[in-house]
Amino acid sequence: MRALTWQGKRDVRVETVPDPKIQEPTDAIIEVTTTNICGSDLHLYEVFGPFMSPGDILGHEPMGRVVEVGSAIKNLSVGDRVVIPFQIACGTCHMCQHQLPTQCETTQVQSEHRGAALFGYSQLYGQVPGGQAGLLRVPHADFTHIKVPEGPNDSRFVYLSDVLPTAWQAVQYADIPDGGSVTVLGLGPIGDMAARIAAHQGYQVTAVDLVPERLERARARGIDTIDLTENEDIGAIMRDRTEGRGPDSVIDAVGTEAHGSAGAKVVQAMAGLLPDALAQPVFKSAGVDRLSALYTALDTVRRGGTVSLSGVYAGDMDPMPMGTMFDKQIRLHMGQANVKRWADDIMPLLTDSDPLGVDTFATHEMSLEEAPHGYDIFQKKQDGAVKILLHP
Repeated sequence: MRALTWQGKRDVRVETVPDPKIQEPTDAIIEVTTTNICGSDLHLYEVFGPFMSPGDILGHEPMGRVVEVGSAIKNLSVGDRVVIPFQIACGTCHMCQHQLPTQCETTQVQSEHRGAALFGYSQLYGQVPGGQAGLLRVPHADFTHIKVPEGPNDSRFVYLSDVLPTAWQAVQYADIPDGGSVTVLGLGPIGDMAARIAAHQGYQVTAVDLVPERLERARARGIDTIDLTENEDIGAIMRDRTEGRGPDSVIDAVGTEAHGSAGAKVVQAMAGLLPDALAQPVFKSAGVDRLSALYTALDTVRRGGTVSLSGVYAGDMDPMPMGTMFDKQIRLHMGQANVKRWADDIMPLLTDSDPLGVDTFATHEMSLEEAPHGYDIFQKKQDGAVKILLHP
C-alpha cells in the first residue's frame, strides 16, 4: 500500500510499504477513504523529531470501510463504514468505564509514562502505524471505532476522529456559564471548530489569531475576532469589553508552538539538534514549551474563571505563574479528547442541517500523494490552509 512516512524534520514522503495484517483477534483492518492532516501532526513534522523513526507512518484522523476483522470482533462486519478515533482504547478497563479512553489502562504506553496509545504519534504514544495510508490496522477495534451512516460524503463525518470531539471537549472543559463569554486563542482547526461550537451553544465568543484567512473564516460565521498582529495585549482588550473583569472562560487551542515565545522557540530548536538519546529527556522533563498562548489565557480570563487547554504541551518543568493562578482562583481543565465520550452528543449535528459547517470546513482536499505539499503549506500557514483532507 501507499503511506505517508516520516523521514526527518520537515521531511515526509509517500512510499510503498507492506499492507497491515491482523495481529490479534481483536484487530480489524479498514480501507481508508479519507484521512486528515492535524495541527498536532505539525508538532511531529517540526519539533518532536527525537521521538520519531524514519519510516513511521503518520496520521490519526481516518475513516473508511472495514475489509477484515479478527476472530474476536463482535461489533464490526466487513463493509461497515467507520470513523476511527485517534486514541486506541479497550472500552472495558477502569478508565474507559469512567469515560476516559485517553487514559486506557490496557493501551497505556507505560514505558514512556503516557496515557493511551495513539495512531501515528511517535514513540511517546506507542509508535503505532497511522492512518495517512491506504489501509489501517485498528487494535481493540470493537471499541476503537464509530459507525457512521451511508449517504453523506466523508467530510460530514471524518472530523469525528479528532477535530469535533477535541473542540467539543474544549468547550465542555471551559465550563462557560449560561449566557457567558469565552475567548478562543488560535483559529487552527480546533480553535475554529471550538468557536463554532461555543457560538452554536449560545455563548459570547471572541476568537484570536494572526492569520488573515483564519480570522475571516470566523468573521464569516458571525464570530467576533481580534487580530493579534494589531492588538497584542489580549487581556487588556477583553477586560475593556467585559467591565474590567475578562471573559468567563478562555480556550487555549494553540499549544506548544505558540507565536511570540522567542526564547522557548530557541530552546526547542537547540534540543532538536541534539542526538535523540540526549534530546528525548530534554523534551520530556525540561521547560521546552512555548507558553505565550497559555500565559495570555491566564492573564485574560476573569478571576474565578476557567482555562481550557486543548493545545498540546510536552514539558514537565515549564515555568507556570502560580502566584497569578492562585490569586485569581483560576481553574485549569485539560487533556487529550476522550473521543467516544462525546460522539453521541455530536452525531445529531452531523445528521441534520450541518449547523457547524463541517461540509465546507476543509480548505484543501488532496490525494495522499500530495500530502508532503499539504504539510508544507499547513506548517507555513500558506494558501489559506486550515484543514487538509487526504484521499488515499
